[in-house]
Amino acid sequence: MPQPDHSPATGFDITVDGVRVPVRPGQTVAAVLLGGGRLATRRTRIEGRPRGVFCGIGTCFDCLVVCNGEPGVRSCLRPVAPGDVIETGTVIETGVGAYGTGSDRG
Repeated sequence: MPQPDHSPATGFDITVDGVRVPVRPGQTVAAVLLGGGRLATRRTRIEGRPRGVFCGIGTCFDCLVVCNGEPGVRSCLRPVAPGDVIETGTVIETGVGAYGTGSDRG
């Protein structure tokens, strides 16, 4: 079984909400955000409540971020790439709230 890598990040930097963040190649955007203590990735459209990584497998739409200007990117599925610019805390239409999942309500 592979052992976890606890060495400092030696890959490259990305920008998260205007702050440069060192990352390891192969990390997902969600892993970088959670590793940096960021629990909220977006806000709901109705009351602006925070949402974050919930399922971690690309099913729930709660971890959406804006990546390189593209809204609605699932942070749990997107591996980081050099030069990525990630924005969190924005309102992103998921289109799933109307189906009763409740993930975009509130």
